[in-house]
Amino acid sequence: QVKESGGSLVQAGGSLRLTCTASGSTFRDLTMGWTRQAPGKERETVACFPRNGFDPAYSDSVNGRFTISRDNARNTRYLQMNDLKTAYTAMSFCEVGPYPFCSDSWSSWGQGTQVTVSS
Repeated sequence: QVKESGGSLVQAGGSLRLTCTASGSTFRDLTMGWTRQAPGKERETVACFPRNGFDPAYSDSVNGRFTISRDNARNTRYLQMNDLKTAYTAMSFCEVGPYPFCSDSWSSWGQGTQVTVSS
C-alpha cells in the first residue's frame, strides 16, 4: 500500500516535492514511479525508479526539471518538481510496477495528490 502527499496549488515556475510512503512492502524491492492524470486524459508516467539498479527514467515533458529520489531508511520516495508548468495540472499518483525495469505498467497505486499550477 502506498500513500502520496505534498500536492498543492503553486504558481507557474514554482516547485513542489511529492512524497510517497509505503506500508507492507520495502521500496528497495520495488519498481516505483509517479504518474499524472488530468481530467479526461489518460494516465501518464512522468518518472520511474526501477528496482534493477538502473538510473531513474523521466518523460520528455519533465526531464531536467523533475527528480525522483529515495530514502530507503524511511521507505519513502520523493518527486522534486521544479519550474512547474500550467500544463502539468493533474492528480499525481505514486505507483508500484510489476517489473524490475521501468514501463507504463503499474500494479498498484495510492489515492493521489492534486497538483494545480496557476499562471
